[in-house]
Amino acid sequence: MKVQLLEATEDPEELICTAARNDYYDGYVGDESFETVMENIDGESVEEKQETLIGHLLDHGHFGPFEHPQVTFAVKGISRSCMAQITRHRHVSFDVQSMRYVSFDDVDPEAVREGELVVTPPSATDPDWVGRNQKRASVSDEEFERRTEIFKDAIEQAVESYQELLDLGMPPEDARFVLPIGTKVNIVMSMNARMLMHVADMRAAADAQWEIREMTEEMLDLAADWCPKTFEYYEREMKGRKNRLAP
Repeated sequence: MKVQLLEATEDPEELICTAARNDYYDGYVGDESFETVMENIDGESVEEKQETLIGHLLDHGHFGPFEHPQVTFAVKGISRSCMAQITRHRHVSFDVQSMRYVSFDDVDPEAVREGELVVTPPSATDPDWVGRNQKRASVSDEEFERRTEIFKDAIEQAVESYQELLDLGMPPEDARFVLPIGTKVNIVMSMNARMLMHVADMRAAADAQWEIREMTEEMLDLAADWCPKTFEYYEREMKGRKNRLAP
């Protein structure tokens, strides 16, 4: 998996603060400097004033101003299963690599056993891994080796069958039906800062599946550089309070 920030609003926290101040400002924020708009907020510097206002907004549930800054991520190599989970968020915009128009006829099926094309879950590589709804917490060495073998055999055979169907003239949009739900896909997604915090409420939670949790944590790491005061506060004071920012 790779998560990359493609594009983002410049000075997102200046935009957040300007929008928030508009609600209680007796002038027109479009005619004033940012320093003037913020002059009645506590703090010695503009930076401190921003921290004060952003913390106040988040602490009091005034999330609307965080809908103005936008961020776009490119994500490489997540499973179709993870893609199905993240695309359930209605206020995020997505473009998803098409398996109708992109075929995988040149992938070596043997390489699939080692992670090419299909995401390998940790339960297929780590005998001590415990996932949600697992029937029992421990397995014998023989059981672990067998389940790993079954998984790798199944994904290799699926890719071999897919490629054979292509060779027999089946269109990629139909041949893809035999590929596993773990097949890797690339996506581009855009959202506002509030929505990213909501996604994190749901998908960085302890009960989220390992793959979408990893993806969300990487998005939060990038957001911490893009919108630092907001996401430092979120990480410190709000993360883990599930559905707090639900739209």
